[in-house]
Amino acid sequence: MEKTLAIMKQGESGIITRMEGGEEFKRKLRTIGIREGKRVLLVTKQYFGGPVVLKVDGRDTSIGRGMARRIFVDV
Repeated sequence: MEKTLAIMKQGESGIITRMEGGEEFKRKLRTIGIREGKRVLLVTKQYFGGPVVLKVDGRDTSIGRGMARRIFVDV
């Protein structure tokens, strides 16, 4: 089932299937290890629209909710 990172629950994991946005958006994500085909684990979502913390390749990374809404994951 495909869903965005923004609506995943804490502890869920999946494979990134697509990222909606321009080349600059995708390039920024790729520099921090987030790309299609990678397995991600949602560590936590901060309250009141704060960042989403992900584990990618054994490393914690945080991204904003706006970015998380544009990254689709097969859970």
